[in-house]
Amino acid sequence: MSAKNSATDLWIVYDGECPFCRSYVRLYRLRSHVKQLHLIDARTEPPIVDEIRRRGLDLDRGMAVKLAGHFYHGAEAIQILAILGSGDTLFNRMNRALFRHPSIARWIYPLLVQGRLLTLRLLCRTTIDAH
Repeated sequence: MSAKNSATDLWIVYDGECPFCRSYVRLYRLRSHVKQLHLIDARTEPPIVDEIRRRGLDLDRGMAVKLAGHFYHGAEAIQILAILGSGDTLFNRMNRALFRHPSIARWIYPLLVQGRLLTLRLLCRTTIDAH
């Protein structure tokens, strides 16, 4: 599938080996104005992962989101997802409350990244770039 689909397509590129990342993308619900959702495991290395790397974005330091031709990385990615999320579930409401404000997202997101890296080590899994 091409990364050049509709402007209302949303691409979320995450670490499929991370149990927190997998759970996040599985639990998250988006508002209906997103035409199509593409959940991409960064370890599968489709063309969009190469595009992210060419832009100098480190997928070991944060997930990436592509929407309307723009890339969001790390705290910005989680913030845009908080804005786009539906209020249908408790998980989404908590995510929106925590991450819709840029300053809060920038403060919390690095802690999540460190938790992810520690979890990967404890599970004896490699980082994306070491894959």
